[in-house]
Amino acid sequence: MSDAPHDDAPIDHPKSAPDDRETNGPLDVAEANSVRPYVDLGGVKILPRPDLALRLEIEEGSKRVVAVALDYAESTLQVQPFAAPRTSGLWHEIREQIVEQISRQGGSTQAVDGPFGPELRAEIPAPAGNAPGVRIARFIGVDGPRWFLRGVISGKGAVDPGAAAQVEDLFRSIVVVRGTTPMPPRDLIPLTVPANVQPGAQT
Repeated sequence: MSDAPHDDAPIDHPKSAPDDRETNGPLDVAEANSVRPYVDLGGVKILPRPDLALRLEIEEGSKRVVAVALDYAESTLQVQPFAAPRTSGLWHEIREQIVEQISRQGGSTQAVDGPFGPELRAEIPAPAGNAPGVRIARFIGVDGPRWFLRGVISGKGAVDPGAAAQVEDLFRSIVVVRGTTPMPPRDLIPLTVPANVQPGAQT
């Protein structure tokens, strides 16, 4: 058994995605119906639906968009698209990192087999200064062609089967736009503010 550092010997993990991903999503832009009225956010496109509220999470210093938050079915679905290798997947490694991060925060995780494949159910302590308690969250991920889409479900969709089904359907409807620009794996695919929206309203 080798003691070589993990970074020196990357493991090619298989892609993790539902068997029907190419037809039922999350879709690559090449697989999506181009005439549907998507909201274009750069790295992802979101299909509007009743009662869906969209927020962009902006990094303070750089002012770049780092995540898309979708409020729906009394839940929040945060999504981030990342560049990925053409043939291997990222979700296995990223799950391990999430487990470590939450453990350092004093939280706990449970690996379960979900509708998209492996997922993590997490109990995360409330941030310092807040009322004591834990936040329940589900971490889901799908490896697509040259991209990886991560989702975090909180609110009712993390604990209620009916709300969960609605949020899972929302995740399925997302289209990822990888683009042709060379990018290292794990880099966030650039997200942008829609042309008709003021960034200040979306913090």
